[in-house]
Amino acid sequence: MPEAQPRNITLALQGGGAHGAFTWGVLDRLLEDPRLRITAISGTSAGALNAAVLAAGLQREGVEGARAALHEFWRTISRFGAFSPFSQAAASPWAPWVMWMEGLARLASPYDVNPLNLDPLRRTLEQTIDFDQLRDCTAISLFISATNVRSGALKIFTTPELTVESLLASACLPRLHHAVRIGDDYFWDGGFMGNPVLEPLLTGCDASDVLIVQINPTRRETLPRGAEAIDDRVNEITFNASLMREIRSIAHLNRLVEHGWATSGQLVEVFLHMIGAEEVTSGLGVRSKFDTRWTFLTRLRDAGRSKAGAFLDAHYQDLGHATTLALEDWAPTYALPGDGRVEGGGPD
Repeated sequence: MPEAQPRNITLALQGGGAHGAFTWGVLDRLLEDPRLRITAISGTSAGALNAAVLAAGLQREGVEGARAALHEFWRTISRFGAFSPFSQAAASPWAPWVMWMEGLARLASPYDVNPLNLDPLRRTLEQTIDFDQLRDCTAISLFISATNVRSGALKIFTTPELTVESLLASACLPRLHHAVRIGDDYFWDGGFMGNPVLEPLLTGCDASDVLIVQINPTRRETLPRGAEAIDDRVNEITFNASLMREIRSIAHLNRLVEHGWATSGQLVEVFLHMIGAEEVTSGLGVRSKFDTRWTFLTRLRDAGRSKAGAFLDAHYQDLGHATTLALEDWAPTYALPGDGRVEGGGPD
């Protein structure tokens, strides 16, 4: 009996600094499964970096090249401390001088604290990604998000447009880095407008399944009371807001299709899935997103591999057939004419 064709899926990768090593693990596990073919990736910040590294490695040496490229990238992140603008080495973010610099960053502009705009992430990207190979990659379509500082609009860079600057723009935290200039525009982190953006995966991609890799916890059981805890929670809510809105919209469109209200043939049902890092990252503060110790990164990688393996064991047969994301936790129930349902709330 001939082997079945691989199942096409698209990925949506959230940002989260060093927590993106969890996504590295998820990608590593998905890549080694011959039953899957990743056709498109939407990524923001660390999710964008993972997507670009994967695509460049895939273009160079196929699946094993993609896995090796991800390993090399994160090893280089660790060596350079590349998520910290204050260090060229992988120092612990808990060191007193790092905490002092972080406090200074809250009071002063990065243009004052770091006037030369030194950014070890630039060096990491230049050493680990062949951008000519990346732009030539046709096996995977990439959609990389950034926020236009002047207009506040979302900018999506596609594969042929990708450069060091576009990736730095997607990961540019305005309290830590100078805005990234591309042409006549300036950009900040894409997470303000889309973390990640799902819409490009719904049009022009030959897969009905969107697998979201979520880094930022949605839910917290305890009320934050300390200043740092409050800042952490504000950060989580802010960088999940756009994703929650898009999931609500997709859930509503799926119900329109299901109930026959979308009859033009333009809309098809989208199957949503999620692998979340909440159990892994919910006990970690925002400062840990700058922790580039190799032991920490590989612990997150291993957790991502484990969660991806558990997802495939439980839900591979659902791909192409059913949504496995608990939409009732994300989307209100919109009443359709004659449906009898009432509008409810999102996650509580």
